[in-house]
Amino acid sequence: MSPVCYRGGELCAEEVPLARVAESVETPLYCYSSAAMAESYRRLAAALGGLPATLCYALKANSNLAVIRTFARLGAGADVVSEGELRRALAAGVAPAKIVLSGVGKGAREMALALEAGILQVNVESEPELEALAALARGRGRRAPVALRVNPDVDPQTHAKITTGRRENKFGVALEAAEAVLVRAASLPGIEVQGVAVHIGSQLVSLDPFRRAFARIAGLVRRLRAAGLAIRRLDLGGGLGIRYRDEQPPTPEAYAALVAETVGGLGCELIFEPGRLLVGNAGVLLTRVLYVKRTASHRFVIVDAGMNDLIRPALYDAWHEIVPVREPAPGAGLAPAEVVGPVCETGDTFARARALPEVAAGDLLAIRSAGAYGAVMASAYNSRPLVPEVLVRGADFAVVRPRPALAAMLAEDRLPPWLVES
Repeated sequence: MSPVCYRGGELCAEEVPLARVAESVETPLYCYSSAAMAESYRRLAAALGGLPATLCYALKANSNLAVIRTFARLGAGADVVSEGELRRALAAGVAPAKIVLSGVGKGAREMALALEAGILQVNVESEPELEALAALARGRGRRAPVALRVNPDVDPQTHAKITTGRRENKFGVALEAAEAVLVRAASLPGIEVQGVAVHIGSQLVSLDPFRRAFARIAGLVRRLRAAGLAIRRLDLGGGLGIRYRDEQPPTPEAYAALVAETVGGLGCELIFEPGRLLVGNAGVLLTRVLYVKRTASHRFVIVDAGMNDLIRPALYDAWHEIVPVREPAPGAGLAPAEVVGPVCETGDTFARARALPEVAAGDLLAIRSAGAYGAVMASAYNSRPLVPEVLVRGADFAVVRPRPALAAMLAEDRLPPWLVES
C-alpha cells in the first residue's frame, strides 16, 4: 500500500489522516511522507547496488532541512546549485565529502565556500568558470576537485523548459570541445581533474535519451584516457521521471541496467543526482475549498492555495492529480471543474475541465505529486505568506517550516529616510 493513500475513507500520509493535519495547521500546506521518501531512496540505491555508486540528493527539488536530513540518514550525499543550498546541506548533516556543487553561474563566494568545506567535487560548466575556480583555489593553496559538465546534444524528450542537454541549452561544454577544455584544466595548478559530468534534463520517461547521452560520454572517456587523462569519476546526473498522470517512466532497475550496459565497464566511480524521483510523489499540497462558483458554462472550484504556492501548472502547464481528502462514495458522479486559486492572475489555475465529484466550501482537496518543485519554487506574490511544510513519520507529524507571520513579512521592508514621518 502506498504511504499516501485512502484509509477508512480518509486520505492519509502513512498513519496520519490529512484532515487532522489540516485541523492542526491552517491550509494551504505541504505535507510529506518520510516512508515514501525512504521507499524511493532505498529502491534506487538497491537497483544501483552492484555499481560503485554515490547518490547525491538534488536539493533543488525540495530543500527543507528535515527532508535533506531524512535522506542524509539514509546515506545520501547532496547535489547543490547555490551557496544557500550548500549551507543547507551542511546544516542538515550531509558529509562534505558527499556534496557536489553544480550550476552554470557559480559566484566566487559559492566556489570559495565549496573549497573551504572540502566538498567532493565542483561540476564546472565553462572555460571562464574553470579559470575563476583555478585562481580561487591557487590563492588558497588548494587544488579544486573538478568534473567537467559536458553537453552531449541529446534531446531528452521532456518539457522544453526543463531540458538541459541540447546544444542550444545554457548548460555544459559542447561534447566536441570537452577534450581540449579538460586538457587545459589538467594543466592548471589550482585544479585536480576528477572526471566528467552530464545531466540532460528532468522528468524523463524514456530510457532512450539516457542511452544516447551515456554512450557519448563513454566514448569521450575512452578518448580522454587515450590522450593520457586519468578519468576516474562519472557524474550521470538525475532526471528519471515519476508518474503524475498516465506516464510510465522506467523503473530504477531498468535504469540501473542501462547504466551498467553503457558505462559500467569503464571502471569509474559513479555519482547520481536524483531529486524529483525521491520526493515528488511523497508530498501533497493540502488546500481547502473557499467557494464553488457556477457560470453558464463552467464550475469554478476556488481554493485557498494559489499559483504562488505551486507554480508548476502555471509555469509548465503541469498536470497534478487533485482528489478530495474524504474519499468519494463508490459511483459518485464526476463533472468538469476549473480548480483555481485566489491570486489575481488568470494563470492561477491548477486544473481545467478536470473531472471531479461535487465539492462544497470547506471541503479539503489534495494536490498530489507536489513534493518536488512545489515549496522550493513558492513565493509571497500578492503578499501571501509562504505556506507551511509538515513531515509525517508513522503516526506522528511535525511542522518543519512554519508559515511566516504577516507582521514579520512587513518588518522585512525598510522605509528610506525621506518617507519616514517626522
